[in-house]
Amino acid sequence: MMRRAGTLAAMSATMLALGVLCPTAQSAAATNTATRGIAIDDTHTVQIHVTANCVKAENRCYFDTLADVLTPDGTTGFPSDFYGKQNTTIRSTNRMVYMDADFDAANTRMFKSISDTEFATVYFAGNPPVMRGDARTVQFETGQPNTDAGFIACAYIQVVYGGINLTTPTACAQTTYS
Repeated sequence: MMRRAGTLAAMSATMLALGVLCPTAQSAAATNTATRGIAIDDTHTVQIHVTANCVKAENRCYFDTLADVLTPDGTTGFPSDFYGKQNTTIRSTNRMVYMDADFDAANTRMFKSISDTEFATVYFAGNPPVMRGDARTVQFETGQPNTDAGFIACAYIQVVYGGINLTTPTACAQTTYS
């Protein structure tokens, strides 16, 4: 019995040493994408795509949106008489986390609140419906980064062109830091 316990202890020590000395594979950032759409007719659908990606090493989450039209031949852009109004919202799964956000999109306004940050974007013909941004999740009490909480990015778009006036359902991408 003592010999078995000694062997087990030696094996455990060896496994622990291997775990400490051997490097592990570097993990990729946590990325999630969501797509929602609404049918224009039997063959065309207006879509909104949302991607959320949190990188723990940077203490930062990235998000982007894209709207397009799905046809039998693939995705296309919008016609020249296109007008769109998009709402993008980012928030944390932890209500004690504040979103310190930045964005890159023409004709966009940012509205911050305690629970989330909203972006209102207007698109015109020739202005592709793409919105990009990033956020630092900050703990209210300490002002320090919080990478334990989840991150949610949601968006919908209202499109008007050629007698079509549709609003997509909301697409939400949710992820965590990795």
